[in-house]
Amino acid sequence: MKKSFKPGTMIYPLPAVLVSCGATPEEYNVLTVSWTGTVCSNPPMCYISVRPERHSYDIIRRNGCFVINLTTKALAYAADYCGVKSGRDTDKFRMARLTPGRAECVAAPTIEESPVSIECRVVDIRPLGSHDMFLAEVVNVQVDERYIDETDRIDMAAMDLLAYAHGQYFDVANPRGFFGWTVRRKKTIRRDKR
Repeated sequence: MKKSFKPGTMIYPLPAVLVSCGATPEEYNVLTVSWTGTVCSNPPMCYISVRPERHSYDIIRRNGCFVINLTTKALAYAADYCGVKSGRDTDKFRMARLTPGRAECVAAPTIEESPVSIECRVVDIRPLGSHDMFLAEVVNVQVDERYIDETDRIDMAAMDLLAYAHGQYFDVANPRGFFGWTVRRKKTIRRDKR
């Protein structure tokens, strides 16, 4: 039997990402976002939802871009810290011991400690209520070379990614299978008939 609760956002787990923004070092900021996800694969598009009162909101709106940086177990402290402190009165890069990196295609920093930095250009801003959704096109992705094998495959499992669910952070580990594994045919051994 299930118990009913008032309507709420219970689609968990979610990525706990660090979103970096700012066109110049003087305005660089980083905030933690869990309201994020993919909306289209071709063209590649994603979104973040941000409260208008957040310090980063005006920076992203003005510059029209941001970077989504995936978080890891090693970045759990930074993810939490950057979610509860405001960039209005705190240099979150410095206090969370994060290193701003250079984005290739947008005027916003990456986070060097993140294994994956997704450069995004805003295409629309949709007011939704408590949050506004920044709909964005992915214009570049930077991946730490330590997680790329000799065939250019990205090893996501080795990154020790972090997720967020109902007020807590969780490790993402132990893959259970590859896409399509439930219907993949087993290879049959062909024997020559001579």
